[in-house]
Amino acid sequence: MKNGLKSGTVKLSPDRGDWPQRYHRERMRLRKLTGNARYTFEHIGSTAIPGLDAKPIIDMAMLIPSFRRLPLWIKRLEKAGYLYKGEYGLPGRHFFVKGNPVTHHLHLVTPGSEHWTRWLLFRDYLRANPLEAKRYDEAKLKLARKYPTKREAYTKAKTPVINRLLIRAGIWLKTADHYPSPR
Repeated sequence: MKNGLKSGTVKLSPDRGDWPQRYHRERMRLRKLTGNARYTFEHIGSTAIPGLDAKPIIDMAMLIPSFRRLPLWIKRLEKAGYLYKGEYGLPGRHFFVKGNPVTHHLHLVTPGSEHWTRWLLFRDYLRANPLEAKRYDEAKLKLARKYPTKREAYTKAKTPVINRLLIRAGIWLKTADHYPSPR
C-alpha cells in the first residue's frame, strides 16, 4: 500500500519496515524549523511498533516548552505543508496533518502532558510485549473491516481496547527493570 490515507477512511497496511525511516526523515525536516532550539520528537502510534498493521500515516509527537508561541508554530508548520486542526478533540494537544492523502500526523504538547505520557507508555509497552501487540493488531484489523469508511467510529471502538492495554502497561511500568525501552 502506498503512503497516506484518504481522510475519514480506515485501511490498514502491513508493516513494510520503512515506517521508522519515514519518521526519521520527517523529524529531520522538522528539526530544521526549530533552528538552534532543541525540541523532543517521538514516533508514536502503530507505525512506531514493529510488526503492527497500521494506517499508512506516520504519527509524530513534539514536546514544546509552552503554547505561548503557538501562532508562530502554526505559521512555520503551514509553510512546511502541515494543516492546523486545533485541539481536534484532545484538550492540551494541538494537531496538524500533512499531505493529500494524509501521510503524517503531528501532535504538539507541552511538558507534563498526559497525552505524551500515555502515547509513550502505550508504544513502549507494545514494543516490549509482542503478544499484547499481536492482540491489539487483531482487534484493530477486526475493527478496520467493520468501519472501513468511518474513521471516527473505528477510533471510538478502539478506545476500550487501548484503555485496557494502558492499565496493563501501567502495571508493567511499575514492575519493569528499565524504562523507556531502547529506541
